[in-house]
Amino acid sequence: FEEMTRVSNEVTARIRKDPAVSGVVSVIGVSEVNSTPNAGQLKITLKPRAERDVNVTGVMQRLQQETSKIAGVRVYFLPVQDVQIATRSGRGQYQHTLVGTDAAEVALWSAKLTGRLKNLPLLSDVALETQEGGLRAMVKVDRPTAGRLGISMQTINDVLNDAFGQRQISTIYAQSNQYRVVLEALPSSQRDVSVLDRLYVTSGTGQQVPLSAVARFEQTTAPLVVQREEQFPAGTISFNLAPGASLSNAVDAIKSAEREIGMSETPVTGSFSGDALEFTKALEGQPWLIIAAVITIYIVLGVLYESFIHPFTILTSLPSAGIGALLALEWTGLDLSLVALIGIILLMGIVKKNAIMMIDFALEAERHQGLAPREAILKAAVLRFRPIMMTTLAALIGAFPLAFGTGTGSELRIPLGVSIIGGLLLSQLLTLYTTPVIYLEMERLKAWVMGNRVTDGPSAAATQAERPIPRAAE
Repeated sequence: FEEMTRVSNEVTARIRKDPAVSGVVSVIGVSEVNSTPNAGQLKITLKPRAERDVNVTGVMQRLQQETSKIAGVRVYFLPVQDVQIATRSGRGQYQHTLVGTDAAEVALWSAKLTGRLKNLPLLSDVALETQEGGLRAMVKVDRPTAGRLGISMQTINDVLNDAFGQRQISTIYAQSNQYRVVLEALPSSQRDVSVLDRLYVTSGTGQQVPLSAVARFEQTTAPLVVQREEQFPAGTISFNLAPGASLSNAVDAIKSAEREIGMSETPVTGSFSGDALEFTKALEGQPWLIIAAVITIYIVLGVLYESFIHPFTILTSLPSAGIGALLALEWTGLDLSLVALIGIILLMGIVKKNAIMMIDFALEAERHQGLAPREAILKAAVLRFRPIMMTTLAALIGAFPLAFGTGTGSELRIPLGVSIIGGLLLSQLLTLYTTPVIYLEMERLKAWVMGNRVTDGPSAAATQAERPIPRAAE
């Protein structure tokens, strides 16, 4: 504890010197926050974004370089998440858990996989949470010898508890307070395993017998933390992403590393947990989510226009929006995160209104004004150009604060704004020209299916209206 106090004070002092830090709180010792005595936790409060020269990631990298100069300690920095998914604390933002029936097998493959992952350029701060290198002193009692001396196992347990267990033996009552008396060995003696040679136990005759006379001591290693996953032995590997790396590539790299070390042929299985687990689930559900949205839009438009082909005409504007969003994310160096995916889904509702405005007017002109498909879509494109531009610019300008904001939490909103802007720009340039062409092709397809041929001239209703009325009818 004294060493942890010294190291923690040095780390805290260096962090406080950073111009972006406004306060630091250090917590050491075994508690709900720290599961082992060799670990501590720091709570760092940063100054407002306007008073800092870099964002949270830049501050973390700067503090990482500064604290790496301190010998005997390794500091891991994690940003505080607005939505915390992981329930298991770790030294990294993402966790990969190995589970098996044999604790030794889990420990072996956890160590192998951790060593392999540390060499991957996509990952950083790779750490095994079980910490297998902890020192352990085994007290192996010679039970026949202890029995001959009249020493029971309970007596040996009581002696060890008195020396190392902080056993409360009495309470001193004062006038205004109470003082608990704790029996233990001197803190200086607890640092060395040789103190076991100086412990004595009481025999059946009341004599003091050295503990070493009835027991032998062995020093081994053991995990500092014992983890379970659904009651099975488990080992959790925490990791962060290297600068510029994406979580999807990291997930693929970890799965590939498992195959390379041969873990796939063993009963030990690996799975992601916390944020990484939710990300993999989101990746698996993305195609189905997009397909469900497209089918829903098609059904609603089909009912609205009483047509099977023109909803498809409207949906042809969606690919350009998705491609534009992906190109914008690629150009700005952002990942296709869950927030960016939400932006793409929002584009489905924003972009298709361009085609809806034109096709709705064209169908109205065909059915009630008797115009030919070519004349109807041409008139719709001319009359609806200004409303289309106004609505698109309104959505585009509304996304600017999301994409170019620099306030607190802007890192979460930037992918949303970038995907909306990129999708609107590309779709606006393409759909104004492609929608009328696809509309005419769909009308020709409809006429071919129905056995009629659609011409570019006036419709039959318009031709009939232009014919002179016979004199007899007058």
